[in-house]
Amino acid sequence: MAWRNHSTITEFILLGLSNDPHVEALLFVFFLGIYLLTMMGNLMMLLVIRADSRLHTPMYFFLSNLSFMDLCFSSVTVPKLLKDLLSEKKTISVEGCLTQVFFVFFSAGTEACLLSVMAYDRYAAICHPLLYGQVMNSQLCVRLVLASWGLASLNAIVIVLLAINLDFCEAQTIHHYTCELPPLFPLSCSDISITTNILLSSTLLHGLGTFLPIFFSYARIISTILSISSTSGRSKAFSTCSSHLIAVTLFFGSGFLCYLMPPLGSSLYLLISLQYSAVTPLLNPLIYSLKNKEVKAAIRRTLGKYL
Repeated sequence: MAWRNHSTITEFILLGLSNDPHVEALLFVFFLGIYLLTMMGNLMMLLVIRADSRLHTPMYFFLSNLSFMDLCFSSVTVPKLLKDLLSEKKTISVEGCLTQVFFVFFSAGTEACLLSVMAYDRYAAICHPLLYGQVMNSQLCVRLVLASWGLASLNAIVIVLLAINLDFCEAQTIHHYTCELPPLFPLSCSDISITTNILLSSTLLHGLGTFLPIFFSYARIISTILSISSTSGRSKAFSTCSSHLIAVTLFFGSGFLCYLMPPLGSSLYLLISLQYSAVTPLLNPLIYSLKNKEVKAAIRRTLGKYL
């Protein structure tokens, strides 16, 4: 491995969220609760969508994939965080750090692509309702999901290749609770200017490439909704995409701040990163279940079968 050949260190030290054992104990309980609720919420969404035939539509097919990615995204960082909160020695091997970098970018990248695909689905449903069944057929839905996974994998591989080519000589302490590429830059003893520019370009390309379709889809959706004459019709049309709009705002808002801010290890940076990687996967199933009448009805029907 190129990284190992150029570097004299074999592991990194994660600074974590606190050095106070009492604070760490409280944080452990807090994030354990968040992680368990995230698992329960997203597994419930997967079970309900799978069990209820009324939800076997393109929108809920994409939502089930989003719930699966939320499970993955949360599991990439939170279990390691929980382990470190109970440990005096907060270390991660070079190989483990490289693996975590890949899966952080893969999970986040796939989720961004899925949110973009879901925006197109809402555009087709609201702006072209008569053609919706033909446009969003099962083959296209599967291809869009596979493309989301493929594009995110490609972006994550590029990021990992950047990490492999960094040289680390003496500094080992990462001012973060997890292993991501931006916090690694201050530790490198090689020239990171090109690497930083490539990372910024890759992040902007992937971020804007997934956000712009969402923006244009919602521009057309809002225009169509405003042209509906009845108030009840406008309200019904908007309710079908309000949950997705909230999820997009949470994910892209915190995501852009997290990756475009200087990784200085500040409290604000850590807070935004936690919201991005731990809190958003918890909120997504709540947003889609509490604001969606079909999901709430399906949950009641599913629980009625098993209770």
